[in-house]
Amino acid sequence: MSAARHRSQRRPRVLLAATGSVATVKIPELALRLSLGAGAEVKVALTKAARHFWECAKVYNPAAWASFQELGGRVEVLEDKNEWDAWTAMGDPVLHIQLRDWADLLLIAPLSANTLGKLAHGLCDNLVTSIVRAWDLKQKPVLLAPAMNTHMWEHPFTAQQLRMLQTDLHYAVIPPVSKLLACGDRGQGGLAAIDDLVRAVQDQLQAYLGRDASGDGREGST
Repeated sequence: MSAARHRSQRRPRVLLAATGSVATVKIPELALRLSLGAGAEVKVALTKAARHFWECAKVYNPAAWASFQELGGRVEVLEDKNEWDAWTAMGDPVLHIQLRDWADLLLIAPLSANTLGKLAHGLCDNLVTSIVRAWDLKQKPVLLAPAMNTHMWEHPFTAQQLRMLQTDLHYAVIPPVSKLLACGDRGQGGLAAIDDLVRAVQDQLQAYLGRDASGDGREGST
């Protein structure tokens, strides 16, 4: 069976990566919406900084946190430690490669200014950035949802780095919204609404899996 045909016979797979932004507190709700609402298989990958905010999610939205916990192992949460624990000798599995192969789509939400800079310059010093650097750019979509302080968002480097990722690597960007931010500043930089993130994922998956169904994909086409 071709890889394209296999994808058409299972649920779509979304790898949700969170980086060091306070908006990580919204990720349990987003994972729930993608899993239960959009019908996707979901795995979550956290940077070390994102883990700090992840722990705050249970206070930020107790209902979403409780519902996420009820999923049990259906949504796996992974971080740098899992990468190193899985590899002890030559021939052992490499987690960031396994996750790349597993996923149909990568959504980085929230994308911090720090991780944006790393991606734009090809750095891969943790699980999330290693997944991105090893991503199959010719096949699978990448969605970026930045979230940062307004002055960080308006900094010239931010536009320059996003332009590099969009133009050279064809990543899609879901812009942040204007709101009162957690730091107390008011302006653009808040994570896009959950509804908009889910809709963007669904649109990208439909386009990606639709290519498979039409035979336009590189795998299995004649």
